[in-house]
Amino acid sequence: MQEQYRTLAREGVHETEINRSRFLCALAPVATEQEAQDFVARVRKEHPTATHNCFAYVIGADAAVQKASDDGEPGGTAGVPMLQMLMRREVRYVAAVVTRYYGGVKLGAGGLIRAYGGVVGEALDALGTVTRQRFRLATVTVDHQRAGRLENELRATGRAVRDVRYGEAVALEIGLPDADVAGFRAWLADATAGTARLELGGEAYGDA
Repeated sequence: MQEQYRTLAREGVHETEINRSRFLCALAPVATEQEAQDFVARVRKEHPTATHNCFAYVIGADAAVQKASDDGEPGGTAGVPMLQMLMRREVRYVAAVVTRYYGGVKLGAGGLIRAYGGVVGEALDALGTVTRQRFRLATVTVDHQRAGRLENELRATGRAVRDVRYGEAVALEIGLPDADVAGFRAWLADATAGTARLELGGEAYGDA
């Protein structure tokens, strides 16, 4: 797994005009290819009279899935430059749809490539990106007596408490960078006089 990846901070639309053609770039963070396809379909539905709705998306922290469509523009002048911009900016789990309303002036192949790639870059700048860091899920089980104090100490030391479950004991779910696991074990034993239990789970990504 990748140690970290960058993705879109939020969904949004950025518009620009080039030689009387309107270009609207809609961007969205997407978790799966299906979500990306649903987003493309939604934007197309919002702009049924547009000349073109071209798209590109990248799924996977390692960019395993990459798709692009020119939607009727000359081959390689729309979807590919859009995809190239997403890859150049190193964003993942993101879908882009550029809607074009033709304004009567032909841009030529070079102009189209600059326009489609450029509006995606501008939209990324406008909406911003966030970095997701790989971490290991871990569950700390501790008695009720120590749970409240331990939770406060975890938060005070900057550890994200993802979930708290109360049963016979209290289970606190946290995320740990792999490199911190050994140090955290020692800290936990010290903080709870050796009474807490640490179980390591799977891997996930969270805010860096």
